[in-house]
Amino acid sequence: MTSKLRVDAVLVQALIAGALSFAHLHDLAAAAGQTGWKAWAYPVSVDLLLVAAWRRLRSDGSSRLAWCWFLVSLFASLGANVATAGFLDLAHPPGWLRFGVAGWPAVAFLGGTLLAHSPAPTAAESRPVVEPEPTESVSTEAEHVPEPGPEAAAEVEPTRPAPATAPPVPVPAALVEHARKLADDHHARTGHPIDTDTLRARLGVPAPMADAIAAQLS
Repeated sequence: MTSKLRVDAVLVQALIAGALSFAHLHDLAAAAGQTGWKAWAYPVSVDLLLVAAWRRLRSDGSSRLAWCWFLVSLFASLGANVATAGFLDLAHPPGWLRFGVAGWPAVAFLGGTLLAHSPAPTAAESRPVVEPEPTESVSTEAEHVPEPGPEAAAEVEPTRPAPATAPPVPVPAALVEHARKLADDHHARTGHPIDTDTLRARLGVPAPMADAIAAQLS
């Protein structure tokens, strides 16, 4: 019985507050030059935006978008309550009040569209990504991995191909006989066999051919 009375009292209080706020918004819009059905549409627009922002906060959690439009609509409702309490001369409303009331439909449309169509952040997007830390077992196994010995390294290392031997340089027989005479003359004069550099200089042949001739003379 007590819970029923308490709930009924809250509902009555909400109805009274909503009716007063609705009437204040209507009076402010009418004083700013909005007559007829237009003056009644303003409180509906403000209250709907307030309810939409609050519902977004309750269903999707706290967000800057929902709090922004909740405060905008709350400021519009409280501003109307204060303005109609004698703080403004509604018989001669100031220009900024007319400007604000005239621009409210565009502001309310923008807020309602953003609240209805902006996607709410999912739980996966809001949850920070935590990278797993390496466990001790992995590091212990890495420490006990045996290093490859020299035999394993020798098996892994690819065998290098043997260097190819240069093909023999063809030497004419006449040139070999001439070189033999030069070598005998050099030995008779110096008492030493002729070396490859001297032979190459005396014959005027390239180094490979001089090596081939020296090999045949030895």
